Amino acid sequence: MSTIKTKTPPNGAAETNNEPHTYRINPETEGKIDNWINKHSKDWDYIKAMPGDRLRRTLVLNDVRRLEARERIDGEIMSQIKNDPTRKEAYDILTKDMPEEQREEFILKAEREKRRNKQQSQSQTQTQTRKEGVGVGV
Repeated sequence: MSTIKTKTPPNGAAETNNEPHTYRINPETEGKIDNWINKHSKDWDYIKAMPGDRLRRTLVLNDVRRLEARERIDGEIMSQIKNDPTRKEAYDILTKDMPEEQREEFILKAEREKRRNKQQSQSQTQTQTRKEGVGVGV
């Protein structure tokens, strides 16, 4: 097993020395991975059999798909705001003192947080409903 300690350099930065990379271990993450491997042994065998280059390209493809999905959602969010004069005006007021390049990112962060809070609220409501709904009628 390799030495595990630090993260890989960010944004494709190359290492200046010839020492091998070392990676940190997060026990919680390792446990999640181990659970997945146990539940999906055929998939794990397939992954282990993949050539290194194919495995790396698959990992990059997953990142590309995540980025495309986020860009699509961000486009939908901005479109919704542009089509809602009240929301657009509210964000114009909130961002009036910001540089132009920061406005859209501020709006997207606020909308993502709003969506996240809404999803968490819905999830909690569903959990409470399930707990309250369990019973036996006599």
